[in-house]
Amino acid sequence: MKVAKHHNQPNPDDRSDNVEKLQHKVQDTIENIEAAHDTMEFASPEEKEKIKEKNRRREEAISGMRAEIKDEARDQQ
Repeated sequence: MKVAKHHNQPNPDDRSDNVEKLQHKVQDTIENIEAAHDTMEFASPEEKEKIKEKNRRREEAISGMRAEIKDEARDQQ
């Protein structure tokens, strides 16, 4: 029985849509923050604290994504 040789070839580095993808991620994260705020109305004090902490992490992630968007946009020019 012959075993076919497969060569793993990496996909080309296509970064042409990175800005668009990052902007979409930022929007999704903002929507998650808003949904979490709505959830807090019915949450226990412990759950509220967990939601606040998660939203803090989300806001940090947004800052990082926005910085990356700027870098990507600059690199594409």
